Amino acid sequence: MPRMLDVSQDVRAEIGDEEADLLLAGENAAGSYDCTSCRTPGDSDQERTSTVLFVGDETAVLAFAHATCIPSQVVQVSEDQLQGAVRSITGDSDTASSAPEQAVLGITSGLVLVEGELRPALVVEPTGPIARPGSIAGVDEFLPLLIEQGFQPAGDVNRPPAPLAGWSVLLAMGQLHAILQPGTGGGSPVSWWQAHQPLQVTDAWRAAANKSHTVLLFAAPAGSIGQQPREDLLRGALEKAAAGGYLVAAALPLAGT
Repeated sequence: MPRMLDVSQDVRAEIGDEEADLLLAGENAAGSYDCTSCRTPGDSDQERTSTVLFVGDETAVLAFAHATCIPSQVVQVSEDQLQGAVRSITGDSDTASSAPEQAVLGITSGLVLVEGELRPALVVEPTGPIARPGSIAGVDEFLPLLIEQGFQPAGDVNRPPAPLAGWSVLLAMGQLHAILQPGTGGGSPVSWWQAHQPLQVTDAWRAAANKSHTVLLFAAPAGSIGQQPREDLLRGALEKAAAGGYLVAAALPLAGT
């Protein structure tokens, strides 16, 4: 019985027609899988499933995701990221025993007063330490990795951060879909963070974003900000993180409305 697989034209072009046809016929794809997006179980015999091809510098890995999470696509990643994906997909126990549990990026939206004007902001905070592939477990390198991408340390929340070329915030129909970063080798932008389900933003946040066409992105290590129920508390947490040297920021253009 053919499985309920979606194979995009981009994926087909990469893997070839023969392999794509075998996948669609159910001969080369496992029925059950762990979704590469939301990490929960899926079954291509029972629900629409996307084929996602991770392409590194030297190798490529085919993974599967719920079609409701992400469409079938080719994702350009670094070779180090690809090896991490392989370990995640295959559940390599030798590596998993020493590797830190994969952290998830949490996103909070809010209006932040900057130079007397309320600006739309997104605050990114992982659920745990972010380590480089092959680094010592428990060492959090989230901020150094972002600084290498062009984010700047934010010592004063009241000063607007500098623009970051190639990055953008994708908003559609008043919902937050993704934060995009430049593709490798000058290619098309790829998702740095993508919502499993589009996130609703307030009318005031959306209006401010449409007015300025810019979103301020703040990022802090795990445990620095927390889930703040009010924007004044969020501002206070940002200022505390900035004072401690635990905050980076950038101004990203708004894509969509």
